[in-house]
Amino acid sequence: MSREGQKLDCAAGAGGVGIGVLSLDLLGQVLDRLREPRDRKACRVVSRAFERAEAAHRRALRVLRRERLPRLLRAFPALERLDLSACASLDDASLAAAVAGAGGGLAGLRRVCLARASGVGWRGLEALVAACPRLEAVDLSHCVGAGDREVAAVAAAAGLRDLRLDKCLAVTDMGLAKVAVGCPRLEKLSVKWCREISDIGIDLLAKKCPELRSLNISYLKVGNESLRSISTLEKLEELAMVGCSCIDDEGLELLSKGSDSLQSVDVSRCDHVTYQGLASLIDGRKFLQKLHAADCLHEIGQCFLSKLSTLKETLTVLKLDGLGVSDSLLQAFGEGCNNLVEIGLSKCSGVTDEGISSLLARCSDLKTINLTCCNLITNNALNSIADNCKMLECLLLESCSLINEKGIKQIATCCPNLKEIDLTDCGVNDAALEYLAKCSELRILKLGLCSSISDKGIAFISSNCGKLVELDLYRCNSFTDDGLAALANGCKKIKLLNLCYCNKITDSGLGHLGSLEELTNLELRCLVRITCIGISSIAIGCKSLIELDLKRCYSVDDASLGALARNALNLRQVNNLRSLVLVLAIFLRSRNIKRLSSLLQLTISYCQVTGLGLCHLLSSLRCLQDIKMVHLSWVSIEGFEMALRAACGRLKKLKMLTGLKTVLSPELLQMLQACGCRIRWVNKPLVYKDC
Repeated sequence: MSREGQKLDCAAGAGGVGIGVLSLDLLGQVLDRLREPRDRKACRVVSRAFERAEAAHRRALRVLRRERLPRLLRAFPALERLDLSACASLDDASLAAAVAGAGGGLAGLRRVCLARASGVGWRGLEALVAACPRLEAVDLSHCVGAGDREVAAVAAAAGLRDLRLDKCLAVTDMGLAKVAVGCPRLEKLSVKWCREISDIGIDLLAKKCPELRSLNISYLKVGNESLRSISTLEKLEELAMVGCSCIDDEGLELLSKGSDSLQSVDVSRCDHVTYQGLASLIDGRKFLQKLHAADCLHEIGQCFLSKLSTLKETLTVLKLDGLGVSDSLLQAFGEGCNNLVEIGLSKCSGVTDEGISSLLARCSDLKTINLTCCNLITNNALNSIADNCKMLECLLLESCSLINEKGIKQIATCCPNLKEIDLTDCGVNDAALEYLAKCSELRILKLGLCSSISDKGIAFISSNCGKLVELDLYRCNSFTDDGLAALANGCKKIKLLNLCYCNKITDSGLGHLGSLEELTNLELRCLVRITCIGISSIAIGCKSLIELDLKRCYSVDDASLGALARNALNLRQVNNLRSLVLVLAIFLRSRNIKRLSSLLQLTISYCQVTGLGLCHLLSSLRCLQDIKMVHLSWVSIEGFEMALRAACGRLKKLKMLTGLKTVLSPELLQMLQACGCRIRWVNKPLVYKDC
């Protein structure tokens, strides 16, 4: 618990006399200032005044269990934002019933997230929209079964301003027409991967929704006629058309004839777009701030450079990943784009020290530089960055193998605001980390495949980088338990930690990790020396854990789960667990599984799970939606049948071996698919890798 939470807890616990006389509005403001959910929960538990204040003041809610939804909607009548994306087994009937039970309590609801809620159809959406007259934003992303009827139900919200339909594969022009006609005040729309939408739908959208400011049509099969229609949107500021293979230079020229309101354009992976088309697009664009053209351009001509120079005062972001460049071209970018704060040159061939020096001589305001896989640069490039970019915050250098600790020293000395650096596969050593430790603002550090990194280097980082939230030590084979001790002692705010293939780590090291209460993502793949003794330490201490990867941890077997069983009660504290990857040799007893009740995603491929264990597993994890079951050699056909029937109605995604397709009962498979479960059949040989 934070210091603020402890003070309020003590005040409330002392009879609650002082707190009880405060107004609900004032108590609500106090709760708003508590950053940690567990602090708010502590106050709510010990003081009824705080409980009443939160009920009246709470504006956002994320629901994990369908059966709790009605009670929660009644308890918090002032909600403005509702997230049901992780609510397992949510369907039309349960959503409609919960909405009806809330009475008028949803009158103030403005934003609803139903991403991946594939069980919700048009009936549930109709009930939701009818109960929420002020609804402004709906997210149906990745509801792959959602079609025109579902979209029509949402379109009944006349005040809708923000709609996300990414990967709603069944939506066609008819559904988009319903949105265009029903939501004339729409400002943001994303139909990414809705590949049944054509130029006809986009044309009607442009005619009926003149208020559009942001539009994402990425990976649609639309052509140049869509850009002609989009050009009539006078208020459009952001346009993303990533991977639109039917769009070419002619379409960009048509788009250029429209309003000059565009501030951000993304044509990445548009195979038929060239620099001539981009030149026509940016011609006369007085307000263009961001230009993304990654993995689409093969060359740059003078006409593009001359047009780019007209954006000298406004352009702040330029991404040209995958482009072949030269020193003179990088110099031209620097001369024509003085106000850049971010540049992306990932996988650009021809990037040299001289080119970087020429670019940065004029671009001193850069805060983000991506030089991933620019393997010709050396410490000289880092010296140029250090000399010119004093406000640098993010530097990505993955696979730049010619740099070393001398270049890192310059960066650390001259760039005190550095927050993120990627040194994956750069071969840096402990000396580099000693210099990097000067950057006290560092939050993200990636050191994967740097085999020279040891406990000593991580100790340097731990001594001064207390704000670190993400650390990647993938295959840093010299890293041991002592390094974990230093890390846990100095970097208490770590949320993401990758220790895959750091095979010297043992249960003792995991014991140190138990003190990281904010840890959410932990990857321990192929740590052959850890057992459930170490895992139980994590379960006890890491109260915020969301994702745990134990793939190929061969020492974790049936017998070692005794330690986990002894700590079953402590697993109640891991109440935010969403994704647990138990890919090797774990048998979960049903009484322990119940403690992991909010688990959403599970991979148990290659496990020594029995049919009985699998059945207990799937019947007990009430929130489980995604499971991968490849090479469960100990499970019989009858075991699979019983387990899948136990979870039918909750599963959204299922991965199994193709061989099971012909032996499982057709009635079971049809029932799973009818409930919205997508089954992926795979052919994979049984291979046990040496870590």
